[in-house]
Amino acid sequence: LGSGSRMLENREEELTTVRVQDPRVQNEGSWNSYVDYKIFLHTNSKAFTAKTSCVRRRYREFVWLRRQLQKNAGLVPVPELPGKSTFFVGSTDEFIEKRRQGLQQFLEKVVQNVVLLSDSRLHLFLQSQLSVPEIEACVQGQGSQTVTDAILRYAMSNCGWVQ
Repeated sequence: LGSGSRMLENREEELTTVRVQDPRVQNEGSWNSYVDYKIFLHTNSKAFTAKTSCVRRRYREFVWLRRQLQKNAGLVPVPELPGKSTFFVGSTDEFIEKRRQGLQQFLEKVVQNVVLLSDSRLHLFLQSQLSVPEIEACVQGQGSQTVTDAILRYAMSNCGWVQ
């Protein structure tokens, strides 16, 4: 067995679990209500700054993330998001659950892709509670902290575990 098989063994030991859970309707009953989802990440991958994190994100932030990944990934195909159906037949709960499953599948595929994993926007999306404009500023070096600092500061604050 050459060094090639050892490389393979090491790769198999790297595990990243990402779960999209606990959908919550925010501003219920108002015209600007939306659903956000808890994203739980647990990993031993060297690609991630924090080994566990938990953030809440809404669908339109996923849409932004996918657009950014697509822009930076070149020819690497970015997984699809579940559709933004305005004419959904069935219960709202059913729709939210379908979307939750779709968002989870999206993230599972994204974190398996080495090219997409190298995008710091993905890391801030998964491991900080920064807003989309704050993520952009941070990635472009215009924020008050680096990408790593932002993730570590969030991890140290234990925000992800309060919920």
